[in-house]
Amino acid sequence: MLKNGAEIVIECLKEQGVDTVFGYPGGAILNLYDELYKHQGEIYHILTAHEQGAAHAADGYARSTGKTGVCFATSGPGATNLVTGIATAYMDSVPIVAITCNVGVSLLGKDSFQEVDIAGITMPVTKHNFIVKDVNELAHTIRRAFQIARTGRPGPVLVDIPKDVTAAKVDYTSQKTFIPLPVTDTINDHDLKVARDLINKSKKPFIFVGGGAVISNASKELKIFADKIDAPVCDSLMGKGAFSGVDDRYTGMLGMHGTKTSNFGVSECDLLIAVGTRFSDRVLGNPKKFASQAKIIHIDVDAAEINKNVIVDSEIIGDLNEILKRLTPMVSMENHQEWMKRIRDYKIKYKLNIEDENLNGPFAIDYVYQKTHDDAIIVTEVGQHQMWVAQYYKFSKPHIFLTSGGLGTMGYGLGAAIGASLGNPGKRIINFAGDGCFRMNMNELATAARNHLPIIEIVMNNHVLGMVRQWQTFFYEKRYSATILDDGVDYVKVAEALGCTAYRAENPEEFKNAFNKALEADGPVLIDTIIGSDEKVWPMVAPGATLKETFDESDK
Repeated sequence: MLKNGAEIVIECLKEQGVDTVFGYPGGAILNLYDELYKHQGEIYHILTAHEQGAAHAADGYARSTGKTGVCFATSGPGATNLVTGIATAYMDSVPIVAITCNVGVSLLGKDSFQEVDIAGITMPVTKHNFIVKDVNELAHTIRRAFQIARTGRPGPVLVDIPKDVTAAKVDYTSQKTFIPLPVTDTINDHDLKVARDLINKSKKPFIFVGGGAVISNASKELKIFADKIDAPVCDSLMGKGAFSGVDDRYTGMLGMHGTKTSNFGVSECDLLIAVGTRFSDRVLGNPKKFASQAKIIHIDVDAAEINKNVIVDSEIIGDLNEILKRLTPMVSMENHQEWMKRIRDYKIKYKLNIEDENLNGPFAIDYVYQKTHDDAIIVTEVGQHQMWVAQYYKFSKPHIFLTSGGLGTMGYGLGAAIGASLGNPGKRIINFAGDGCFRMNMNELATAARNHLPIIEIVMNNHVLGMVRQWQTFFYEKRYSATILDDGVDYVKVAEALGCTAYRAENPEEFKNAFNKALEADGPVLIDTIIGSDEKVWPMVAPGATLKETFDESDK
């Protein structure tokens, strides 16, 4: 059947099961938006306040649903405004397809109005990207983009389409949706046997869980494996929820703001089994002394991550879920009674405490946890509040914690919360933000209000850039350069002006009352949560120090 390029894009999206897209129109993409208008009952378009919000929304949609997120943008600044969101997805292995439209083919390379080489710009932060100059290649390219985004280690793919290609016509034939299969061809018996022997010889094993365990939906197999080898379990920021945070084996996060139990335990173990992690610098501390007493087994779908940041003794490449299904029957049933007792003693000795006399970040997060447990999707911006959520909210299942881990993108959370809300209708979405992060993309409150989304925006308002200030306190002799935000901005009025309900809380009781009201609301609510300017995230590992040098307030 003869169709133009815009029709082909929409038909391909329908083929892939896409029911929601996030975007912002402009001249170059008008043909596509005109066609989208004709399919309103099939594909729901969310007009965001800014293209960055659209990219983050596609990201949040993908992380919370397991589907591929889709965002649209026009040429020039529309396309470049997507870049931060695309880079965020790339660093955290999130499958999104970004579709941009450019000036006509004959105008490319001539510095035409709103022309930009978005394929070139995004090359380092996409799994792959395309520019489609021939309508005959369009359908194949769109399908290929979704295939690449979903296969193996997921990631963002960009497709740039000149405007005249969206108008050109060609015969179109529909195809079945591509369903990616787990990567299994790289799993071999030798690697499994080497790992088995190391595990069976170990007296003090420790399991370290990364974001790959969330992506591969390996929670069930991970639990079975941990129980069989009788090992404690820690996680990275991105690994939250893959192993239950309420399980007795769980010790908390590893790394710069990890628990003393996790940091000390990994420093003392004789075998570290790292699953679905890339060994970020925020995890390692001093990489030359990381897990210095241990052999290391690294299990990951991406061979490029093996021996990149940490030299390992054994590796298994492939889908984590499938690897654990094969490895678990091979290992011995173990009882590491003495080792597990040592870890439990650490957990008792170094338990994270919550001060409840004054309103503070950990108190607010703990209260939210007590009221929601697993009934909400938790989203964060980046900074102190992000670390407090990772420490104090107990995630017992995957895909309910969304945050920017690799890129550390301030302004990520509100857009991601919108995407999560659209992907999980009726689900309560809670975004924790610092006041600095909130300023980045607070305009997306208008998007939440327009679509009547049940999002609770909790702004941890300390009138400073809290995490940067914490570093200035410890490492820059309290020279608070450009980190003070005490300029009288009224976030309650801002939220109300953008169509939301809003409350201010200055003590624990006011926060409880505000949050309880927010839970009953049927639209977006902001809570301006006033906390101290000098609150710290504890524990902490200084840059370049070993995990054994983890300190908290009691050590100062």
